[in-house]
Amino acid sequence: MGVKRTFRRGVHPKGGKEFSKDVPIRNIPAENIMVFPLSQHIGAPAKPLVQKGDRVLKGQMIAEAGGFISVPVYSSVSGTVKSIEKRLVVSGAMVDSIIVEADTEGEFETTDNFGYENDVDAMTADEVVGIIKNAGIVGLGGAGFPTGVKISPKNAEDIDYLIINGAECEPYLTSDYRLMMERPEQIIRGIQALLKVLPKAHAIIGIEDNKTDALDVMERMARIDDRIDTCKLKTKYPQGGERQLIYAVTGRKINAKMLPADKGVVVVNTASCYAIYEAVYMNMPLIHKVMTITGDAVNEPQNVDVPLGISHSYLLEQCGGAKDSVVKFISGGPMMGMAMSTLDVPVIKTSSSILAMSKDDVEEAAKIETACIHCGRCVAVCPQTLVPQMMGRSIKANDIERFEKIGGMECIECGCCSYGCPAKIPLTQMFKLGKQQLREAAAKAKAKEG
Repeated sequence: MGVKRTFRRGVHPKGGKEFSKDVPIRNIPAENIMVFPLSQHIGAPAKPLVQKGDRVLKGQMIAEAGGFISVPVYSSVSGTVKSIEKRLVVSGAMVDSIIVEADTEGEFETTDNFGYENDVDAMTADEVVGIIKNAGIVGLGGAGFPTGVKISPKNAEDIDYLIINGAECEPYLTSDYRLMMERPEQIIRGIQALLKVLPKAHAIIGIEDNKTDALDVMERMARIDDRIDTCKLKTKYPQGGERQLIYAVTGRKINAKMLPADKGVVVVNTASCYAIYEAVYMNMPLIHKVMTITGDAVNEPQNVDVPLGISHSYLLEQCGGAKDSVVKFISGGPMMGMAMSTLDVPVIKTSSSILAMSKDDVEEAAKIETACIHCGRCVAVCPQTLVPQMMGRSIKANDIERFEKIGGMECIECGCCSYGCPAKIPLTQMFKLGKQQLREAAAKAKAKEG
């Protein structure tokens, strides 16, 4: 194994994990009105299986996968469908959503087979894949790519590494860390289910060296299976990025035109492994997830197990609310998360945190932004070895073709360049715009050909 334990370049932002890392996971009850968007993943939206007035049960599929790259949606409560209408989500989009009024008192009925323990030893690999696809599991590290598709590459026999992403390199977030500390056995069993699907793979759990206690816990638990090992990674952002993680663990390089499977690798997040355990072993679809509520403007930083469909405003209220000093809410971490204009949006599969800040660094940076001073710091920190200052110049000149030619689509939008820029230029935001313009241009060209 070509273990590097790290990658070239990157940055060391303030960790912020001390706010919540030692706070055990606690359960949050459901809300009276639950909102289930049909687009909670990469790919086609799910298709509703219910209509207004229908009674639904906890664990019931309320929308089926809308295509090959898609996943179903399940109700996290029992109750009555009030409507199917467009609702705002964190990204700012209006998405078709199923609105369910939950039973009172939180006493929820479940489907007949919900929580029933399966005999995994008797299952075939295809049956395991089928369960994972049917359970609605996606990449819970934030990407949202359907896990059932990811673990079903055409060259499954050639996959020799299953990498489990336990790096959690994004500042402030501690939900994956708490899962590894509190539910390591379930994560390991989820990994074993995946190894049943990838018969020649060896599983490596990558954990940064600022989480030595989680590393110790997972290392002890991994001893039950000689196909599972741990790898201590150097603490650096973005160590948890898929390409950086693959390189750190195996020495193999991936670019934007490749899939990890092309290099014999499949990468799955620790939280996804836990969801796989619940689906494969306990017959429970993805209806909840662990999130971090944190930041210097949160009254009670903590880690919480949340039913999908509750609103961020209700969740924050259940966690003690925010301080009067709050000026900004972020969904996700400070490097790759999205600023929230409102908390009245539902928690979905890709939600990871509510980060409440008493200072808006982006707004402050905008006030003092200057012209590029050609210092080269953006180049020095880019984990993709790009030249952000030239890419930024192309965007400002509206030269999208040049942006693409010099590697714009290789940008992973990690934010390292913006973080290190002394001129405070919003490079990452510019590259997101450039990539979107390229995708739209490609889609138009494809439509013309069709």
